[in-house]
This record gives sequence, structure tokens and C-alpha cells, in this order.
Amino acid sequence: MNNQEILSGVIENAANAFLNLSTDELVQKAIERNEGVITDNGALAADTGEFTGRSPKDKFTVCDEKTENTVWWGDVNFKFEPSKFDALLAKVLNHYKGKELFVRDAYACADPAHRLNIKVVTETAYQNLFAKNLFLRPEANEQTPAEWLILAAPSFKAVAAEDGTRQHNFSIINFTKKIILIGGSGYTGEIKKGIFTVLNYILPQEKQVLSMHCSANIGEQGDTAIFFGLSGTGKTTLSADPNRKLIGDDEHGWSDTNVFNFEGGCYAKCIDLTEEKEPQIWNAIKHGALVENVRFYPNSTKVNYEDVSVTENTRVAYPIEFIDNIAVPSVGKAPKNIFFLTCDAFGVLPPISKLTVEQAMYHFISGYTSKVAGTEAGITEPQSTFSACFGQAFLPLHPTKYAKLLGEKLKANKDINVWLVNTGWSGGGYGVGSRMKLSYTRAMLTAALNGELAQVEFTQHPVFGMLMPNTCPNVPTEILHPKNTWSDKAAYDAQANDLALRFNKNFVKFEDGADDDIKNAAPKAGAVESHN
Repeated sequence: MNNQEILSGVIENAANAFLNLSTDELVQKAIERNEGVITDNGALAADTGEFTGRSPKDKFTVCDEKTENTVWWGDVNFKFEPSKFDALLAKVLNHYKGKELFVRDAYACADPAHRLNIKVVTETAYQNLFAKNLFLRPEANEQTPAEWLILAAPSFKAVAAEDGTRQHNFSIINFTKKIILIGGSGYTGEIKKGIFTVLNYILPQEKQVLSMHCSANIGEQGDTAIFFGLSGTGKTTLSADPNRKLIGDDEHGWSDTNVFNFEGGCYAKCIDLTEEKEPQIWNAIKHGALVENVRFYPNSTKVNYEDVSVTENTRVAYPIEFIDNIAVPSVGKAPKNIFFLTCDAFGVLPPISKLTVEQAMYHFISGYTSKVAGTEAGITEPQSTFSACFGQAFLPLHPTKYAKLLGEKLKANKDINVWLVNTGWSGGGYGVGSRMKLSYTRAMLTAALNGELAQVEFTQHPVFGMLMPNTCPNVPTEILHPKNTWSDKAAYDAQANDLALRFNKNFVKFEDGADDDIKNAAPKAGAVESHN
């Protein structure tokens, strides 16, 4: 059966198949079915059940003739047998029979040249509202083919020994049949990241489009900026600039001519959310938005964003139109500035520095940040974290494929600036130094975006090799060179060498796919001796 036949069978065998319900209808259905409640500001609050986050170890890719020699198999991409997939698909389709189902037309990629049509089938109304909010929305009465099919069945539980899964939940991508099969989990992020993974496979290979886990915005002069960064680095905060229009906050493609959003909405974290810290997200939580796994103040429907009794991964999903200052459509020109954001808890990296093409490829593959005490259970001191291309969990191809495509685009356009921005610690590591002031980081980004840093002199970092500006408007000069902020210079040198070794150790697994230019861009551990 092709996907259209599968979809027709699903609809025919359902007790009710609700097609493209409006936001109001989905919210009403969710309330009727006891899937959630309405918060004091009109949003729908729902719990996702047993799973409150993605389950990376239960994400599989069907290994067949198409994928066997193209997918980066290993710790990120786990193989699944085609015959097991077919059997599990049949079970899910049988599970759907006689149930109320919600079916939605959607698509990904705001650039029409790369549009990917999607049909989403969910068992719950809140999942369908999520899909409506996060994907791009076709025009009314627009007929879209069932190019890719997402089948979400949270109440279906696999039998691992029989079905080939690790446990009862699963998310499986079949690139040949163009189906994403999700079972045993009601966490909506599996839907979003399933399509992101699909685009990470299709676009670089078939269209030479660099798929990116990043935010992007456009300045008043039409200049595009891209922001890469893992959780806690400030990606969402720094890309939300009142003087620049937001293209998107999470997933984009970079073609020969433009940067375009994959999505039609935002999926933001809610932990400790306040109006002062994140006004755009705060104001977007209203009727039509979906908040997940939150809890309320006693005897009220007012959300307590500090309550993490269910999970620290509380979330809100809303259409991008809920944000005032957005680009319409969600497309911009090729980037003029690219920012790699890192929260360096060791206090080693400069608050801003300029990278060569080769250094950009190296740091892109590395995807470095650090975790500090309190962010996760068991972490008592800073830990380095590396996620290839700032989104390793969603990369079906080897990371060097994306890095080489980035390098080709940078070499084709010499006017693009790549900056490494440290939003972490200065004057010492976590517990000794202090966190970089947001006002300083914003000032450095503004200077980079306005071209003011093109007018200043730079100094090369002795270990990491990037160029550090000697001055920057509205930023104290003494913080621009990190060693200057440390009272113990020998301790800084020792910490810089230690961090360099961490980078080098992490990069070993990518060396086979990297050329000498990228390898030579690695930090030089031992380049400085630790002495006063």
C-alpha cells in the first residue's frame, strides 16, 4: 500500500476521523476527552503521560537499500529491520480501528521550492493541536498529497521481544516508505523532531541545502543572522531582538539563495518562565497555545512555572504568528553573520571571537557547551558537553557531511562572518568567576551585526586560535580577553589546556571524515605553559 491508501484505510476504519479541525474545535475536543484543562490565560494545558521528553534510545531508522550505506549508524541512529517495521505498522493500523482519530494536513519548509507535505494522524486532540501549531499550515481547502505520513499512537504499546523495539515505546523512521511511526509515548516532541530528522537526511543529500538546528532573524537592512546553540546558551533569548524580525527559533534550511524556516511555530521551554525574562514566550501563552506537563498554584488554573514536579522539560507550543516581530514569510537572504553560542562554565573561551572557515567547520562539528551544577541530577561540577552540529540527536548523516556543506557555503561567500560567543563564565570557572552579563553579550552581538567589529584590531587566542577583538563598543575592554579577567593567570592557562584536550578527545570520532584543514583548526593543547 502507498501512503494515500494507508491513510484512506485509517479514516475508513476509524469510529470517527476528524479532518483538519480548527484550533477551537481541537481545544473543545481535548476538554471533552479529559485530555487537559484551560489555564487562566486561555491556553490548553495537557500532560503527555509516561514520557515528558524524547526517548533517544527508542528512536530507530529502518535499514534497507536506501539507508544502509547513507545513514550514520551507531549511538545516534539505531537499525530497524524492514520486516519488523511492516509488522509493527500493521499492528498500529489495527490498533487504530474503531477509535476516534485526528487527521491533519501540514507541511514543512517555508521555501516553496523545498516544501515537504505531511499528513499527521493522532489519537489525541492535544497532539493534533501541537501539529497544527508547529508545522506550516496549508491554505484553507488546499489539497495536499500524503507525501510523508506520521502515525502517532500513544496508547499502543509494543512487545519488545516480538516487535524488535527496546521497550514498549518507539519512534521509527522509514525513509523508503516515507512513514514516521510513533507508539507508546504521548510526548509531542517526537512528532516535531521526527520530521526534522527527515529533513536532515533529504535536504543535504538531494538538494545541497544545509539543514540546521538554529534560530534566525533579519535586520532592518535585510541582513540575515543565524544562531546555533545547545540548551542554556541563550539561542532563543539572543535571537529575540526587538530591532530584528524573527525567521524562526529552532530549525532552518540554507539554500543557494536563502535561509528558510522548517516550521510554522515554536516549542519553547517553560521552566522558571517570567514575563520579565522572556516576554515574547510569556505573551504567546494564550488561547490556541498548548502547555505541557505544567502544574498550577493551589485552587487555581494559574500555571506555576517554577513547579517541576512532573518534569523540568515543561513546554509550550504555539504558532509563530503569536510573536509580534516576525518575518512573513519565514524566509531571509543567505546569512551575513553566523553565531555559535556556547556556555563555557570553565571561563576559558572569549566572550566573542571570530572564526576562520576551517575553525567554523571544526566548532560546528564539535558543538560545545557545558553543564553546571544543578542543571541535571548528579552534576556537582562543570561538565563539557559536545553535540555535533549543535543537534547530534537528529543527524541521520555523518556530521562531517553537514560541516563540509557549511564550509562550501562559507568559501563561496567570503563576506559571511562566523562568531563564537561565550555566554558562560568570565574571571574564572563556575563557582569562582561570574556569568557574562546579558547586556554585554547583546552589545557584542550588536557590534558584530552592525559591522563595528570590522573596524577594530584583533588578537589571536594562543590555544584556540580564534581572533579576539581588542575593543568593542559598550563593553569593558578587560573582559574581551578572558585570561585578563583571571587573577590567577597560571590557573587560566591550565584550564585552557584542559578544555583543549576535551575538544581534541571528542573530535577523535570524527577524524576519519575530516580533512587536514579541519583537523589543523583544532585547539593546540600545550600551546602555553602554566606559569605566572
